[in-house]
Amino acid sequence: MKFFIDTANLDQIKEAKDLGILDGVTTNPSLMAKEGIVGQDNILKHYAKICELVEGDVSAEVISTDFDGMVKEGKILATIAPNIVVKVPIIKEGVKAISWFTKNDIKTNCTLVFSVGQALIAAKAGATYLSPFIGRVDDTNWDGVQLISDIADLYQMQGFMTEILAASIRNSKHIVDAGLAGADVVTCPLSSITGLLKHPLTDIGLEKFLSDHRKANAGA
Repeated sequence: MKFFIDTANLDQIKEAKDLGILDGVTTNPSLMAKEGIVGQDNILKHYAKICELVEGDVSAEVISTDFDGMVKEGKILATIAPNIVVKVPIIKEGVKAISWFTKNDIKTNCTLVFSVGQALIAAKAGATYLSPFIGRVDDTNWDGVQLISDIADLYQMQGFMTEILAASIRNSKHIVDAGLAGADVVTCPLSSITGLLKHPLTDIGLEKFLSDHRKANAGA
């Protein structure tokens, strides 16, 4: 399973890269604004900086909701770097845009997915990635991880090549559950990924090893 981090923060991207676990990045206008990146030119320049740091795919989101606008924005984004993936919402005009991008060899990430039916349409249109928002599904009293499992079953059964990119990850357990359910990728804050390292028995065991070492070398 691939690990993407959902951020526009260059320091966090560098930290994930140094850990050796970074496969890609997803970001959006809200995350750009959080880092103080505003204005189209500045946003495009920041995407370029991210792409210089990351060997894997970097999702860059369109703002338009009409076909012509999405295609225009997507074409501009795709010129930034070869690893740019154009992020498009699962709406009717978005599906048209995904089909166009697919035919023109531009990778896409179909976002704001909340149902198996939406996942089916996105795969038919040729989406490179599909982003089900499992945390937001949970918020509606439905099971986001089960949605991942259902989509994975459908894709395997029908032979679709679209990769399932589990988004709206709320905690470290979500990452494990999404992987077990068949997600190809997770995107989340770096803190959720580093949270996988934590376990109280590891802390207890490490302290025991260090304590024994101190005792064994007390007289040295």
